[in-house]
Amino acid sequence: MPRTTKGHAVRKAKKREMKRLRGHRAMAGHTWRLATEALRRAEVYARRDRRAKKRDFRGLWIIRLNAACRERGVRYSEFINGCKKAQIAINRKMLSEIAIADPQGFDAILQQAKAALA
Repeated sequence: MPRTTKGHAVRKAKKREMKRLRGHRAMAGHTWRLATEALRRAEVYARRDRRAKKRDFRGLWIIRLNAACRERGVRYSEFINGCKKAQIAINRKMLSEIAIADPQGFDAILQQAKAALA
């Protein structure tokens, strides 16, 4: 019985993997063993950084809100506490967008939060 190999299937799989590695430099983009390692590492970093991006943006929104609140003489923590007590259910992303795009609207929200604290 003749020996059989996977031939076409393996070539097709390798070609598919190497296509995903376009842009990698030197041996990591050309040599099969290093390429598979580079791809695995890239996938790990991609998954990790998808989670990190969410944390980074939340931090950015908080920094923007803190700056907007301090301009108006209120601390960020007091503002958030006032929003919770006033039952203002707007997330930090929208609050930071309002603070940038509509300062009068943000002032109105801030007054409601202050009133709830008093």
